[in-house]
Amino acid sequence: MALKRRNKVDASFSMSSMTDIVFLLLIFFMVTSTLIAPNALKLLLPESNNQTAAKPITTVSITADLKYYVNTDGNPRRVSFGEIEPALQGAMGSEEDAYVSLHADKSVPIEQVVKVMNIAKRNKYKMILATAPEN
Repeated sequence: MALKRRNKVDASFSMSSMTDIVFLLLIFFMVTSTLIAPNALKLLLPESNNQTAAKPITTVSITADLKYYVNTDGNPRRVSFGEIEPALQGAMGSEEDAYVSLHADKSVPIEQVVKVMNIAKRNKYKMILATAPEN
């Protein structure tokens, strides 16, 4: 005797809830990416393949027109050359193994870069020269 099932299993899958989630995630990432405004200066950095894993505490930037910026609290603050050392000392405090990232435009004369590196050496800070990835 052949018995037939009365309730058939529906093998279809509704994708409407999945597409809703994907669109909500898309909107979320678009909104958060526009809220993240990098406080960076437009610098053309020299190119290199080497990377470092050290996390700098602060950043010193030198623009092409020889303006100096110290980034201590997330916002770059323009300083004169003579104010770089006190700004770094204030940002570093009594940190052991303190790293400073140096962002210098590639058109900046090497003499200016060395002057900032000498400030870091006098204060026993470790200097990281920022570079752009090599193509």
